[in-house]
Amino acid sequence: MQIRLDGKRAVVTGANSGIGEAIARGLAGAGARVCVNYVVHPEAAEGVVNDITHAGGQAFAAAADVSDGTQVAQLFAAIDRAWGGVDVLVNNAGVDGPRAVGWEYPPDEWRKVLAINLEGAYACAREALRRMIPQRSGVVVNLTSVHEVIPWTGYSAYTASKAGLGMLTKTLAQEAAPHGVRVVAVAPGAIQTPINASVWENPATRADLLSKIPMGRMGQPDDVARMVVVLASEAAGYVTGTTVVVDGGMTLYPSFTHGG
Repeated sequence: MQIRLDGKRAVVTGANSGIGEAIARGLAGAGARVCVNYVVHPEAAEGVVNDITHAGGQAFAAAADVSDGTQVAQLFAAIDRAWGGVDVLVNNAGVDGPRAVGWEYPPDEWRKVLAINLEGAYACAREALRRMIPQRSGVVVNLTSVHEVIPWTGYSAYTASKAGLGMLTKTLAQEAAPHGVRVVAVAPGAIQTPINASVWENPATRADLLSKIPMGRMGQPDDVARMVVVLASEAAGYVTGTTVVVDGGMTLYPSFTHGG
């Protein structure tokens, strides 16, 4: 089966590096027009756009902090001006925040993580759904994490935001389904990107991480991107309100391989 998204209008938040960049490139490779959202490093976003356009695709870069509702509204207004609406939203922008146990976590930092990861995803979904519902078509893909279900000491804000985003996905899917719109989530596991280089470049921490992955390797951004492309396409036309885990088996709790 060939997966195609020809002519679809897509926006990927946090798309100038890592997983978001791979998703933007993957959607474009399947024929979608892509808005590459970013907050910092505009040169990286323009690099992604240039690669897409040089390959014959259509793309443009747009700055917006998803935790700022005004900037989110401006982002979608820019997409309206360029393409007259949106068919695919990928809520990828996110941060993990500083590491601290819950009772020592700085409240402002805790709220910042929620503002980006959960409130930002909601703000973007709200704008997208207000366009998708009247046209009775569209797909919202939320990037959660294996920490939607796995606790992670020191990162209570991150885990709370991703668990919340998982339930937001289900609720929005329930609301949107009668209107022909799907809402799904993708939960990556340990994906090898520059943001976690300190883990995978250190032999000891890399070995510890790999012991948590039954498949014995870290994921690559393209592993996630390919799943997002499938979920955004008609190949997944009967899939909504669920989280697809892309983790090499991390959520299988490999420490129980030899029994409890």
